[in-house]
Amino acid sequence: MNETSKAGMKTRISSFFVQCKRVWHILKKPSGEEFKSIAKISAIGILILGALGFVVSDIVAFIGKIFG
Repeated sequence: MNETSKAGMKTRISSFFVQCKRVWHILKKPSGEEFKSIAKISAIGILILGALGFVVSDIVAFIGKIFG
């Protein structure tokens, strides 16, 4: 690695940490109601993905029985 690329890497790393620090200062703790709604939406999303995966696996198993 030459000196120019080392300096560029240091600049990018420094910039990354400055951006992380900025985001950290903007963060706030969610309220109880906000947390509950996020938890509900996440649970619904997980259930939908699980059901979709189950349906796809059943379809694949059914097709496997037909052609297998």
